[in-house]
Amino acid sequence: MAETQVYTVRAHIKGIDQTPRKMGLVAALVRGRSVADALVILDHTPKRAALAVRKAIASAAANATNNHGLDNKSLVISILSVTAGPRMRRFKPASRGRALPFQKRSSHILVEVSGTEKVRKKPAEKKTEATTKGEK
Repeated sequence: MAETQVYTVRAHIKGIDQTPRKMGLVAALVRGRSVADALVILDHTPKRAALAVRKAIASAAANATNNHGLDNKSLVISILSVTAGPRMRRFKPASRGRALPFQKRSSHILVEVSGTEKVRKKPAEKKTEATTKGEK
């Protein structure tokens, strides 16, 4: 019997206009789960960050099945990390002619999905003329 090897596939999404702290709360809900379970959980999570995390997981799953030939049912989220992206520095007008600084934060998401290869079926053997004539 052949051993099943586990492969990992990554997907990055960069520059999401939401703070890493809010994205991290949603990422913690699905970290370590199977891809199918994670997508169901994120569909029912009422946070804006759930949409971006869902897209990243779906992208990694699509990369695994279409580009690397992994079985969709065996996919598990092995790494789901949210890191800080670039910050835009802005100013808000305040009383007495002042300007108060604030930052618009952004995030990066890295998803790594692991799974096993699909079982490939062997093509059916073609019948040769000798065998078909012998049957008649």
